[in-house]
Amino acid sequence: MTKLIMHGCNGKMGQVISKIVKEDPNVEMAAGIDAYTGIANDYPVFESIEKCDIKADAIVDFSNAAAVDGLLDYCVEKQVPVVLCTTGLSEEQLKKVEETSKKVAVLKSANMSLGVNMLLKLLQDAAKVLAPAGFDIEIVEKHHNQKVDAPSGTALAMADSINEALDNEYRYTYDRSQVREKREKKEIGISAVRGGTIVGEHEVIFAGEDEVIEFKHTAYSKAVFAKGAVEAGKFLKGKGAGLLRYRSDVIQFLKIVKKRKKLPMKSEVYI
Repeated sequence: MTKLIMHGCNGKMGQVISKIVKEDPNVEMAAGIDAYTGIANDYPVFESIEKCDIKADAIVDFSNAAAVDGLLDYCVEKQVPVVLCTTGLSEEQLKKVEETSKKVAVLKSANMSLGVNMLLKLLQDAAKVLAPAGFDIEIVEKHHNQKVDAPSGTALAMADSINEALDNEYRYTYDRSQVREKREKKEIGISAVRGGTIVGEHEVIFAGEDEVIEFKHTAYSKAVFAKGAVEAGKFLKGKGAGLLRYRSDVIQFLKIVKKRKKLPMKSEVYI
């Protein structure tokens, strides 16, 4: 039995994860953390991580950037591994994640979907061939109108994955409205759309001369992210210090999980 703490338990993702945990006989929600306590849960909820006095095997985090610093301090102090899924972290916070991983296990991923993590790998292979051939690269992400950070962590992960394959020579462009000039060859454009109840849609466009190649992932349910996060929490139980990232670590992990038990795969990948 794996005992988890849900950091951000009363948010939309937190509630989806709580439901999944409730239906899984191999995991238990030991406690929740959320500044908003107006939702009744069948586990104790603390307003801040500092007030939590319940032991657990791992913490699953879907909160907000402002709460991450305290979370990382708690993980080091209590020696509890963490699945860190909050996006929109600052450069200082990303450095703190690196430092924290030297003392406790951290699995950081902007997206726990198997489809997205596989797509990150495919994008690297495509970029190595298409970018030298003169193809421009653009990323368009779409999410619901309640999402506060832009661009999404997944869009940035896609850009980083592509850029890594291209020796980090490309810069990111988020807004062209204030500049009247031609597009640079070594840039990756990133655009964000917010509206309705879109769970998550990411499209990567390789635009060449007289031809366009598109990679697209669409998520139809938050469960596709939540289930992976719960399984990651189980995976981290008893693990020593270290930083696991998206792509290879998450792909290998989720492939093992999917063989063991069926994950909800309410998402699509188009190439």
